[in-house]
Amino acid sequence: MSQTNFLDEIQEINLAYLLLAQRLLDEDREAAMFRLKIDSDVAELIVSLSARQLTKLARTNQLLCRFSQTSAEHLRLLTANPRDQGLAGLHASLLLACESFEPMPPGEAK
Repeated sequence: MSQTNFLDEIQEINLAYLLLAQRLLDEDREAAMFRLKIDSDVAELIVSLSARQLTKLARTNQLLCRFSQTSAEHLRLLTANPRDQGLAGLHASLLLACESFEPMPPGEAK
């Protein structure tokens, strides 16, 4: 796959992520901030972006979303959960919720 295709896919993912973030924030801001691991200032900014601004922001060559699970062990627990399938969703939610929110340092969000 060429670099151009990768760039196109990154931009599509970015736009989808931003649109989803706006919808989540419009529906239930507190829950969305928790799920997206963003603070109220970022939430307000995302909600206020116009379609043109969203598109411009999405057209970066870097992914705007990132793994909230930076621990390989947590990823293993999420993917290799031996628990009953009825509780798997709850278990995954608890594991994801216990991760602390660490905003990206200034300069990394470019």
